[in-house]
Amino acid sequence: QVQLVESGGGLVQAGGSLRLSCAAAERTFSTYAMGWFRQAPGKEREFVAAINWKGTATYYSDSVKGRFTISRDNAKNTLYLQMNNLKPEDTAVYVCAASELGGLGSNEAIYEHWGRGTQVTVSS
Repeated sequence: QVQLVESGGGLVQAGGSLRLSCAAAERTFSTYAMGWFRQAPGKEREFVAAINWKGTATYYSDSVKGRFTISRDNAKNTLYLQMNNLKPEDTAVYVCAASELGGLGSNEAIYEHWGRGTQVTVSS
């Protein structure tokens, strides 16, 4: 079983920044496409960003484009999400996911492995 552990969440004011990390305890991490999703109370899980296995291609939802940056360090088996200019509507549990297929996409069906999430709360 692939273990994914998120960290870096917290409480920030609007306009602030956070960097989330997702550590994978799996030596084949470097072959996976990776994604970030989020889920706010009472809402469905929402795609945030994705990155291919090599880290050369990225894809973002319109709501975070220009504010968030997804990246990875395969030598450390770690995925990152740099979050700038945070808004109250960004408040959610942020979850990382891994796709063994290696494709880049927003469809959660392609992601076989999921972390438990880290809470991000943005105050006005």
